[in-house]
Amino acid sequence: MPGDRLTLQDRQQIAAGLREGLTYAAVGRRIGRPTSTVTREVMRNGGPRAYHAEAAHQLGAGHACQRRNPAPVTSPGGADLGGRDPRIVEEVGAQSVELMIQAGLPQMMAKVLAALFTTDGGSLTSVDLVRRLRVSPASVSKAIGYLENQALIKRERDPRSRAERYVIEDDAVFTSIMAGARNQIRIAEACTAGARKLGVATPAGARLENTSQFLRHVIDDLVRSAEHWHAVHFTHPRQASETD
Repeated sequence: MPGDRLTLQDRQQIAAGLREGLTYAAVGRRIGRPTSTVTREVMRNGGPRAYHAEAAHQLGAGHACQRRNPAPVTSPGGADLGGRDPRIVEEVGAQSVELMIQAGLPQMMAKVLAALFTTDGGSLTSVDLVRRLRVSPASVSKAIGYLENQALIKRERDPRSRAERYVIEDDAVFTSIMAGARNQIRIAEACTAGARKLGVATPAGARLENTSQFLRHVIDDLVRSAEHWHAVHFTHPRQASETD
């Protein structure tokens, strides 16, 4: 078995495993390959829902020569990799994408978010993302709009190049949680209003009132916990001397 190159039979087994709902680790054990190899293979070829063995094999064969003599990999748009092996960064990103998809995030949105998370600079331009992910500008634009609505990223104008950059802050998840909490509170308020109109003594009204109270209690607990841990991890960042 030369190197880590997958055969058509390997890819057919991967496709079969995905149809059966197996994890990447289980598929890897079936074909005798590391989980990371299966993860990269699937994410490079459309993800678990769009993976096709024959198409993936043709694409792999077409790039075989390029893999034997790879061009030096540089980070797009000046977003350096901190001296790390680009393959390791790609592996971490692919695993992150898989988990985000399983959590319900659309595939392209997951890819863009993972790309931003795995850059030291925390920001990329549209051109950077198109090159890194090998997708169309339209796909990037749609993903950016979605992630902005989730309060996970923001746009900034580079003062030097005037190019628009997409930025992920260190506490992006906290910001997104708080935005989601505000939306849930609005839902709770709407449930309360609906319960009053229908009558809280009716089955429908009681259902809405119970839903409202449940949401309020859960969101209150979530917000207090998020604010506490945000203060611990982000309000007082470690000094450079502490990280040396």
